[in-house]
Amino acid sequence: MPGPMKMRATMMKGDTAEVRVLMSHPMETGLRKGPDGKLIPMHFIEIVTVKLNGKVVINGQTSQSVSRNPVFAFRLKGAKTGDKLEISWLDNKGESNKIDGAIA
Repeated sequence: MPGPMKMRATMMKGDTAEVRVLMSHPMETGLRKGPDGKLIPMHFIEIVTVKLNGKVVINGQTSQSVSRNPVFAFRLKGAKTGDKLEISWLDNKGESNKIDGAIA
């Protein structure tokens, strides 16, 4: 089961916010063997969605090539202090997670 997420969103110059989010997830490639010598099944984040004040601003796809517990960082133009952010993901097993916060 994937763990909690952590997010930091801060304003930079003008109307640009810098966002960093840690997504706790095993991100298994399907190529690694477990202690029993059998392949561990693929388990990875497929879709990452970012909403700013309820509007989707990023909808991205990832693959099994991303490392365990990935940190994604990006900048949002047109943001201001206090704007609401929601970041969510969906993995290949149908599990999902999300975090809500505000831009500081």
